[in-house]
Amino acid sequence: MALRPDHVHAVQAILGEGPVWLPHERALWFTDIKAQRLHRFDPEAGTLRSWDAPDQPGWVLPTEDGALVAGLKSGLHRFDPEGGRFTALHDPEPHLPGNRLNDAAIHPDGSLWFGSMDDAERAPTGRLYRFAAAGAADSGLPAVTITNGPAFSPDGTILYHVDTLGRTIWQVPLAGGEIAGRPSLFARIEDGAGYPDGLTVDAEGCVWMGLFGGWAARRYAPDGRLIEAVPFPVANVTKIAFGGDDLGIAYVTTARKGLSEADRAAQPLAGDLFAFRRPGLVGLPPARARI
Repeated sequence: MALRPDHVHAVQAILGEGPVWLPHERALWFTDIKAQRLHRFDPEAGTLRSWDAPDQPGWVLPTEDGALVAGLKSGLHRFDPEGGRFTALHDPEPHLPGNRLNDAAIHPDGSLWFGSMDDAERAPTGRLYRFAAAGAADSGLPAVTITNGPAFSPDGTILYHVDTLGRTIWQVPLAGGEIAGRPSLFARIEDGAGYPDGLTVDAEGCVWMGLFGGWAARRYAPDGRLIEAVPFPVANVTKIAFGGDDLGIAYVTTARKGLSEADRAAQPLAGDLFAFRRPGLVGLPPARARI
């Protein structure tokens, strides 16, 4: 029997994205890119706290020194929840004002990998970057219009990278936390099934993917076989993050972006936060970025 997600909290996000569980806070952080907001959900209290961002935030992630780093249209920023302050750290693409940062993940070695995209979703100007002690460097992977993912195998030897408009997920070998070979196709999303969005890897090394316009989240085995799909009552499923004390709750962000007035009436929960749980299904402990 297919898993059925529970409705967790009303958000009505235009483009809910970038969920991450912070164990020390026992809370889920995520963003609404187009509303330019950061959100923190406390499941025990059932409350949602929000902050305005100076521009579009694709994601927010924890750092080794206990702070938060956010990826905005204008680059990497430290974020201070107490004062709601954003402090600029690095802009990898000052020459591409039409781009914005879109998705990110932390490698087990603490390096931060993040992608960019054409905010107009037309030009192939999106790149994947690796930020480590020496600063940000272009990964050298081919440019695409919308980067998504990225995500890593549990042992950190495989990078998963999404070309959203190309409907493909690529796998790239890593050694010492750096690219060590050419990308190969991991999975292709068939026409009519939506577009691959954010990725998450569970403790078994299986890859979870949100389907934008596909009404579902999917789970792929490490060899690229589709092994599970979770249907949703909303079309735009964006990304999964495993949380809870046992990392056994899959929290899922969704979006209202691109929906017509009739679509929104038919999908009143679009843009809200969902969750599901299945015995034996757990995520990986979140890494912290070395910034």
